[in-house]
Amino acid sequence: MTTLYVSLAGALGAVTRFLVEYAVRRHHPTRRPWATVGANAVGCAFAGWISYQLVSPLDATLHAVLLTGFCGGLTTFSSAFAIPALLKREHHWGYAASLVVTTPLLCGVGFALGAALAHP
Repeated sequence: MTTLYVSLAGALGAVTRFLVEYAVRRHHPTRRPWATVGANAVGCAFAGWISYQLVSPLDATLHAVLLTGFCGGLTTFSSAFAIPALLKREHHWGYAASLVVTTPLLCGVGFALGAALAHP
C-alpha cells in the first residue's frame, strides 16, 4: 500500500511543479527556467523539514510518501541540469553557468533552512 501512496504523492508533486511553472511563465514569460530552480529549492526546503521533523519509526510511511513521493515529484535534478545544457547549445553560456551554480546552492540552503525550521 505504501507504494501506491508514494506513487500518488509523486504524481501530486509533479502536477504541483507543472502548475507552478505554468503560472510563473504565464505571468513572467521568459526562456530562463527560474521556476525550475525555485521548485527545486522549495522542494529541498520541504525535504529538509520532513527529514528532521518526521524521525519517529511510526512516521516511516508518511516519511516515504512525503519525501520520496511528493518531494521526488516536485524536484528534479534531471531537468535542472538538462536545461543548462540546452541553454549552452543556444549559446546562452551565462544563464547556463548561473543555473549550474545556483541550483545546488539554493537547494542546499533550502534543505538546511527546512531542517532548521524542524528544530524550533
